[in-house]
Amino acid sequence: MALIVRIDVDRPYGKSPFLRHVFSRVGSDIYFPKIEAFGYLQELKVILQMLNEAKARAYIFFRRCTLPSRPILELIDAGGHEIGLHLENSRSFESFSDEKAMLERHIGRPVASVSKHGSGKRKHGLHHYAPYEPDKYIHWARKSGMKVFLGNLEDPTIPPSKGGTDLKVYPSAFWLEPSWRDTRRFTIKWLLSQAAVSDIVLLMHPDNVLADPSLTEDLKGLLSSLDTRLLT
Repeated sequence: MALIVRIDVDRPYGKSPFLRHVFSRVGSDIYFPKIEAFGYLQELKVILQMLNEAKARAYIFFRRCTLPSRPILELIDAGGHEIGLHLENSRSFESFSDEKAMLERHIGRPVASVSKHGSGKRKHGLHHYAPYEPDKYIHWARKSGMKVFLGNLEDPTIPPSKGGTDLKVYPSAFWLEPSWRDTRRFTIKWLLSQAAVSDIVLLMHPDNVLADPSLTEDLKGLLSSLDTRLLT
């Protein structure tokens, strides 16, 4: 069995130093141009390079404010990764469909995977609809012919389920960042043992992982020790 690597690209310019944090907030809520010289998707680029070196494949989920640049698309294609929608405005099927179509126009290919931005605890930006309602997303994904929904629950022992004839649903994940994980129960050692016998979703945010050297080392160790796979 294997890791199912999930990367949520939440911030266009990361969160440090402070000026890049400002660029991220403005880009999320209003508009800020995508300028690589200012560090647009800089952390994602580093993570993709790590994945490609390890020959590890991943799902990369993008918001409207973090749409992939041409160099990022080239790294994604080189590594055989899957692009997914990180759903932000989940008020209705229409808003879901609009975001899916927006991402597909940008990348020039269909999008078959979806995750939700935020877990219902608070609002993350002007365009974000905070409630976390996974049954709706599963229904919308099935209706749209999508293949994968990766959920935000924090208990990686919850098994996958069927969201329809072809839709694969993983309700929960092992969050690499400890803020969203029971670190006494779900340790890196636990993940190493469990992913050897079953598929486990590993969820991460590039800027958080690279900001903490211990998390960066944890990720490198996992990629060198475990196989990864895509579900589609």
